[in-house]
Amino acid sequence: MTLPPQASTVDAKTDLAGFSWPMVLLRYWAWLDRVPLILQARVMTCFLRMVYKTRAWGLVLAMLAASPCVWAQGYEVMPWTARKSVPELEGVDLQGQVWHLADLRGKVVLINFWASWCEPCRAEMPSLQSLAQFYGPEKLLVLAVNFKESAAIAQRYVQRTDFALPVLLDPAGAIAHAWGVKVFPTTVLVAANGQVRHLVRGELDWTGLQAAKLVEPLLDKKSQLSR
Repeated sequence: MTLPPQASTVDAKTDLAGFSWPMVLLRYWAWLDRVPLILQARVMTCFLRMVYKTRAWGLVLAMLAASPCVWAQGYEVMPWTARKSVPELEGVDLQGQVWHLADLRGKVVLINFWASWCEPCRAEMPSLQSLAQFYGPEKLLVLAVNFKESAAIAQRYVQRTDFALPVLLDPAGAIAHAWGVKVFPTTVLVAANGQVRHLVRGELDWTGLQAAKLVEPLLDKKSQLSR
């Protein structure tokens, strides 16, 4: 592979003041998401050197909000429209078990996209675990999909926090990409009949009243089938 021109051809004497920085940054974030994870740190280092030389920090901070790795405090609920296709979900957890969303029909499923570097993700995970324990695995399952981290990192987090929910690995970000996830945490709510109902973007207390208003209707199979 080759580095993008803006990250590979800059030297100490280059004057980049005339660059269209918004366009450069937008192209950079879109391109970086396709770079193999092992090379992303090197690419980021080259890019930050270029930014330092041109004093473009203000624009960089603004554009971070549009990057593929944004995390969100607070939350918004977005409906999953009937016309929108439902992606396949197949993932392997830390114990090697393979999970298929289609096999979980008859149970409410929450697919939570998270990463250990995401503070709101870490903040809401205890309440997700409490929610799963309250309803029990016969009624509700939470699948925690780890975004672009190694099994070792995810395992250390699980051990350190006593997190007991299934943690699926998404090392290349393919699952998150298929579901259109760009904000962390994002939780997909799937009704017991297999119908995707909502996306919750951002941190939510899953033991609170607002969460109950979202989850309870998903348990009613007859109601869901009649929609």
